[in-house]
Amino acid sequence: MALEEVEATNDIDESYEDNLQEKVEGNNDIEKFEAESRERKKLRVLSNEERMSIYHELLQKIVDGQLRQGATNEVASSNSVPIRTVQRIWKRAKESETRDVSHRKIKNYGRKRISIDENQIRELPFSQRTNIRSLAFGLKTNPTSVFRLIKSGLIRRNSNAIKPLLKEENKISRLEFCLSMLEGTPHDPMFKSMHNIIHIDEKWFYMTKKSEKYYLLPDEDESYRTCKSKNFIAKVTFLVAQTRPRFDAGENETFSGKIGVFPFVTHEPAQRSSINRVAGTMVTNAITSVKRDVVRSFLIDKVLPAIREKWPRDDLKSTIFIQQDNARTHINHNDPLFCEASTKDGFDIRLMCQPANSPDLNILDLGFFSAIQSLQYKEAPKTIDQLIDAVVKSFENFPSIMSNHIFVSLQLCMVEIMKVTGSNKYKIPHINKKRLERIGQLPIQIKCDPILIQEVKNYLNME
Repeated sequence: MALEEVEATNDIDESYEDNLQEKVEGNNDIEKFEAESRERKKLRVLSNEERMSIYHELLQKIVDGQLRQGATNEVASSNSVPIRTVQRIWKRAKESETRDVSHRKIKNYGRKRISIDENQIRELPFSQRTNIRSLAFGLKTNPTSVFRLIKSGLIRRNSNAIKPLLKEENKISRLEFCLSMLEGTPHDPMFKSMHNIIHIDEKWFYMTKKSEKYYLLPDEDESYRTCKSKNFIAKVTFLVAQTRPRFDAGENETFSGKIGVFPFVTHEPAQRSSINRVAGTMVTNAITSVKRDVVRSFLIDKVLPAIREKWPRDDLKSTIFIQQDNARTHINHNDPLFCEASTKDGFDIRLMCQPANSPDLNILDLGFFSAIQSLQYKEAPKTIDQLIDAVVKSFENFPSIMSNHIFVSLQLCMVEIMKVTGSNKYKIPHINKKRLERIGQLPIQIKCDPILIQEVKNYLNME
């Protein structure tokens, strides 16, 4: 009885192994079939020369007036084409009196693209062109067709930002400001180098953004971020002072132009104990309301000392201008306390205001703020102190070469402002500054057309 049980057990094991082997072979067959299917999807269109070459190979394999057995398979393998293609070529040759085996595909073959009239797009209001789906709905077509038009270049994406409303007096002041930045002879005018102009402005820097984009692996968990209210994300106001960097003849940096970044915060002892600290620990709190007295104290106690400390020693006798916007919290250019502090140690520092509603005439709003804010978001701060450290670190790590590029862009914007008679409806011109810098041809001062300057002066006289 025990022997029979052993034999039965062996029969079961052999049967299991046979089934397992069949499954493995079956899986191999499936993989082979899928590979062949992928290869079939990659069929290429043979040229007429290739088809004629295959036909000549078949002619060489004729025996007693008949194509010998297996010839089509051999030719298909040697040319890496399906055997069915070789058979069709041979059939075409026998049916044609001239033995023409050329393919019947004309120049334009395949699925016909959906054509969309450009006038249809022009007639649609911009509110119906905010995304691919809404544009496709307005054109009565599918989103895929619209996406193909974008890839082909027939339709372009455009990021549209709201710009300040300019009155006529604003446009006039913008033109006058641009003219005041010119120097040189009347026949060869150019913009000033702006090495003695310090741009200052305030900006809110937030702890994080409401919506963030990440790139994850398929098995990674999504980031989970929380806050008490997304409308009241922690933020700090910073006063930033930046001037144009300087380089020697060998393109080595001699002055970074970074005067400083100053947070509007207070340091006070904690009144109560918590799980994070004990009572009496110094706590950093953001100043939520920045008034004129606070701005004056920051200028006198922080900005001016930083200028005296960092300004190049070989340029101490030149007049230094601090350019600010026309915010109500900013002090006047003839503020007595500021004027008294600005003349200390032999310095001649003066305040000047840029035209109203003109952030494009300040290098901080033109590109500097957005650049350092993108760097700051990479730090992911959790506290006010960490946010301050992240902003200061981003400010210090920002390349001086890029700051110099923004000053060049500022001068190019002034040219465009004069072309549109003081308006802000223009595109910021691009001159490929990185390439010009590599070959040593990036200008420090942008030249201006004398005819354009005369047209602006005539326009101002008419007004």
